[in-house]
Amino acid sequence: MLTSRAIFRGIKGSKTYLETSISASASLETGIGGYAKSSTLSYKFLLSDYLKNQRLDEARGVLDKVPFPDVYSYTKMISGYAENYRLDDALDLFYEMPFKDTVSWNSMIKGCLHCGDLAMARKLFDEMPDRNVVSWTTMVHGYLQFGRVEVAERLFSEMPVRDVAAWNSMIYGYLQFGRVEDAVRLFEEMPCQNVVSWTSMIGGFDQNGKSDEALILFQKMLGTGVEPTSSTIVCVLTACASVSALDLGVQIHGYVVKFGYCLDEFICSSLITFYANCKQMENAYKVFHEKLQRSVVIWTALSTGFGLNHKYEDALMVFRDMIGMGVHPNQSSLSSALNSCRGLEAIDKGRGLHTVSIKLGLEADTFVGNSLIVMYTECGNIYDAISVFKNVIEKNVVSWNSIIVGCAQHGHGMWTLTFFSQMIIAGVDPDEITFTGLLSACSHSGMLEKGRCFFEYIGRYKSTKLNLQHYVCMVDILGRCGKLEEAEELIKNMHLKANSTVWLALLSACRMHSNLEVAETVAKYIFDLEPHCSATYVLLSNIYASAGKWSDVSRMRVKMKQRGITKQPGSSWVTLRGMQHEFLSGDRSHPLSEKTYQKIDWLGVKLKELGYVPDQRFALHDVEEEQKEEMLSYHSERLAIAFGLISTVESSPITVMKNLRVCGDCHNAIKLIAKIVGREIVVRDSTRFHHFKNGICSCGDYW
Repeated sequence: MLTSRAIFRGIKGSKTYLETSISASASLETGIGGYAKSSTLSYKFLLSDYLKNQRLDEARGVLDKVPFPDVYSYTKMISGYAENYRLDDALDLFYEMPFKDTVSWNSMIKGCLHCGDLAMARKLFDEMPDRNVVSWTTMVHGYLQFGRVEVAERLFSEMPVRDVAAWNSMIYGYLQFGRVEDAVRLFEEMPCQNVVSWTSMIGGFDQNGKSDEALILFQKMLGTGVEPTSSTIVCVLTACASVSALDLGVQIHGYVVKFGYCLDEFICSSLITFYANCKQMENAYKVFHEKLQRSVVIWTALSTGFGLNHKYEDALMVFRDMIGMGVHPNQSSLSSALNSCRGLEAIDKGRGLHTVSIKLGLEADTFVGNSLIVMYTECGNIYDAISVFKNVIEKNVVSWNSIIVGCAQHGHGMWTLTFFSQMIIAGVDPDEITFTGLLSACSHSGMLEKGRCFFEYIGRYKSTKLNLQHYVCMVDILGRCGKLEEAEELIKNMHLKANSTVWLALLSACRMHSNLEVAETVAKYIFDLEPHCSATYVLLSNIYASAGKWSDVSRMRVKMKQRGITKQPGSSWVTLRGMQHEFLSGDRSHPLSEKTYQKIDWLGVKLKELGYVPDQRFALHDVEEEQKEEMLSYHSERLAIAFGLISTVESSPITVMKNLRVCGDCHNAIKLIAKIVGREIVVRDSTRFHHFKNGICSCGDYW
């Protein structure tokens, strides 16, 4: 009796005790009353315990020792094999079964789908002697799982009987693949809708960019008397976050408190995310603070919330506190923290998190790997980004896009094309972002013909459509190559309505090639679309200045003043030990400005020794030549570089970020500065990265 009671308690972790109990029971004479029942219960408990702990071979050993296992035990073992991707073992055991019921057939079909063998699942389904509604629903769900929506649709229509789960499965599948209208039609045809049906529709609307409609549907659901579940609340809060519906979200929060959902970690994390999206970080932190037992999900929601509001230091502090409390980070929390490092442009902190990911065995994880690639790319280190990319085991389209766009930003056009070829060989379909990266690479590398080929291919490729960003890139390609008239014709013949961004790409090319005639025409188009676009005034003014038309420069500046349009000042910054040091042109506000200017003057002497002559075309003010030379030498990027030189150890690389395009004179000077100091200097301007080393720039003077 003691053994029987212990078994019925189902003591967790007491495998040795259970095994001893079974052995003791088996040694008794079969004539003892109750032995057969006790023995059956014992092996079932032991079988379940082994399977729960993924000790499959030992579980099979228990099953093999039973003279006549029942269907339940066979099915349990088959499910265990399938859940651990041992499909061959599952199938062998399935075919050995002396008797199979509908549940065992359904379990085997489900196992095949779980292991990715759709063909075998369908074969078993066709061989089934008696199918029930679960059999049909499992196959419908399986086809949807593999993206075979049309086949799932056909199978659903052939079902002799449909229960609510079958309807819900098909609705969910439609929504997952963006077929919202079909989902709505099916939802309205349903004879009986339950809370799962409503929740699927609400979540599906939100995922397909129809968050407002999702919230309207939620109100309709309440009107029918259907009570929301925790899953419904999560979906509604997510929709509220998507459209910053603060009032409704606050009402949902009240409902959560009233009906005792506060302990649900997913609802709490959704509330934190909702408040963060609504820029209410105080309320987000309040929800976090009220949650006494904080899982990694709760910590990650708060860290991500701070990141969404550009409070990157706070986000990383939350991440550190989480680890300090003994909560192990997962893929989501690491990705969120890496995104904050990217926002701070703090590559040292990013490297620290990279080390954490290696220790946790997550470096090769798809989501963590993707975040590492983007972090290294945007912090100026494309080589480490490529190294991480190679280690990611399961590369998805985001992985490929991240490295393709990254290489394009760093001016490695041929690398971009190589990665694209590997992407196609790997069987990953490119999307709009992929082609934007390819066109950008062609633009920065001067690959005109390849750019034309990609642009034409996008229009023919079945999975993508030409969007405005593709046109911007193609105009940029043509403009940089001096094909200004062709670029203008392309814009005029667009199948989409051209916005100011497309025309600005052409105006920027006019600045590059000093083509005043086309520039004035293009500027008129932009002024019609966006009369207060400061970039148009600045670019046109700079073109006038380069041509020595100072009266026109004055006219532009007067117009800007009259219309209250301000020019964005050029600024450059260096991030050292987590602190950002920003400089404006001629800036002397930094505590180390005296040493910085001393370094600038020293560099000026060394530059002249190498034969450097300032290009005064880039001094965009009507002043004396000597003053122009001084203005050029004190541009923000040069001040940032000089500060970096006095603040870092010799031979270490320096990374400078700039909010505007680096000027041509500074570009020439920085090439020589890199040679003088024997360091690599990385400059990211508004369009790309420049890697200066040994008197050469990675852009090949084409940018």
